[in-house]
Amino acid sequence: MKFSLSIDLSRGNPSVDIREVAKNTMELVQMADAGGFEIVWAAEHHAIEMTIAPNPFQLLAWFGGNTDNIRLGVAVVQAPYWHPIKVAGEAGLLDLMSGGRLELGLGRGAYQREFNRMAGGMDQHKGVAYMQEMLPVLKHLWAGDYAHDGEFWQFPASTACPKPLQKPHPPLWVAARHPSTYDWALQEGCNIMSWALTRPFNEVEKYKQQFEEALERAPGVERPRFLTMRHSAVYADAEEGWRPFTDAMKTSGRQFESLFKELGEIKNGFAEMPDESTFDNSDEYDPQMLKANLMFGTPDEVIKKLRAYEALGVDNFLYRCCTGLAMKHQRESLRLFIEEVMPAFEGSRYVPMAAE
Repeated sequence: MKFSLSIDLSRGNPSVDIREVAKNTMELVQMADAGGFEIVWAAEHHAIEMTIAPNPFQLLAWFGGNTDNIRLGVAVVQAPYWHPIKVAGEAGLLDLMSGGRLELGLGRGAYQREFNRMAGGMDQHKGVAYMQEMLPVLKHLWAGDYAHDGEFWQFPASTACPKPLQKPHPPLWVAARHPSTYDWALQEGCNIMSWALTRPFNEVEKYKQQFEEALERAPGVERPRFLTMRHSAVYADAEEGWRPFTDAMKTSGRQFESLFKELGEIKNGFAEMPDESTFDNSDEYDPQMLKANLMFGTPDEVIKKLRAYEALGVDNFLYRCCTGLAMKHQRESLRLFIEEVMPAFEGSRYVPMAAE
């Protein structure tokens, strides 16, 4: 089992200096690179301060220029907001500039609020069809001249400029939750990304079971990789160390629910904080539930939790930094993970191949 880092620029209020956010974010990425993390992942979101990543390719180019080995993951290109020729070219350019380190994820989009601004108010669930049309088009564009006449995009013969260094293309990933998405992703040769939010471990087990069932329905398909993400926090103080992390998760969770379910306003990029009593899933943000369900704990506790993921057959565990947490806690958590947790998992440190 390898380890990855999920991180974006993020700030919870306008008093925080964005230059410090950028500096601190880079420090964590460089720690992950030196510590043997396999991939750093950046998201795509628009007009919200909680996740500042309007172009993940640009953010990852910055990460790549300041690291040596860690691979650069887009998690994910939100297909309805892009043209395939632009995605193919951006991906090729980042792969070239990074020496072949790109991992490319594709998704349908997350927040209806973004669709209202980026896609003319389209229902976010219709984004699946855009993702499914885009992926094969990208493969064609990376291979050479290709003309397309589809439902959402039409263009004369074109190709990606530049083309990726990795052949035939960078590793592809799809964010999957519904069984039909697993089936489609496997047929397209994609690896699987999953996220159980703040729910118990059995939610991770459900996604892994869907993955295995999709493989059974796809005889002859090469087995892809299965990645799952969890908010993660390692601390030395078993009694009180978890409190800053769960407090930060409760705050960012209220913002996430507000964005995801359109429960409140966004003012100058900052989400209002709706009352937890308005959530139909408020128990998912109970501090004790967060501590139990997420990758929170002392090094020994986290190792024990991760053993279950390893036994389940997770290929890559994605360490998600807790949004809104003070930098000193972020830094110490990642340090403990690298120095005291990762050594317990043989072969977990990423060593790039000579060709990369």
